[in-house]
Amino acid sequence: MTGRHHAADRRGHRAESLCCWCLRLKGYRVLERRTRTPMGEIDILARRGDVLAVVEVKARPTHGQAGEAVSPRQRHRLGRAARWVLAARPELARLNVRFDAMLVAPWRLPWHLPGAWTEDG
Repeated sequence: MTGRHHAADRRGHRAESLCCWCLRLKGYRVLERRTRTPMGEIDILARRGDVLAVVEVKARPTHGQAGEAVSPRQRHRLGRAARWVLAARPELARLNVRFDAMLVAPWRLPWHLPGAWTEDG
């Protein structure tokens, strides 16, 4: 891993940690971080009540740039990864899956967008 990629990975890890704390303060239980599936990685899996939040974390210089970084291709990949997790973990299958984004910008609190997209679009 090059120095630039290593630094980006560290920033991403810090952003995910900050988002986990914010989710916990909102009453979520973080089930997993950096969940690897054959379809790709899910940044955060969190639960509150009967909702399983599949959370994509994006850290950029502004919240707007972070929001633009969640591409349609990435949303599709996250849908496939979520289906894989539900198939592998039947205890989660009864929960309502929701796709959230958490946008992180320097010196700002993370911006949590519950239901940022649906699996079909």
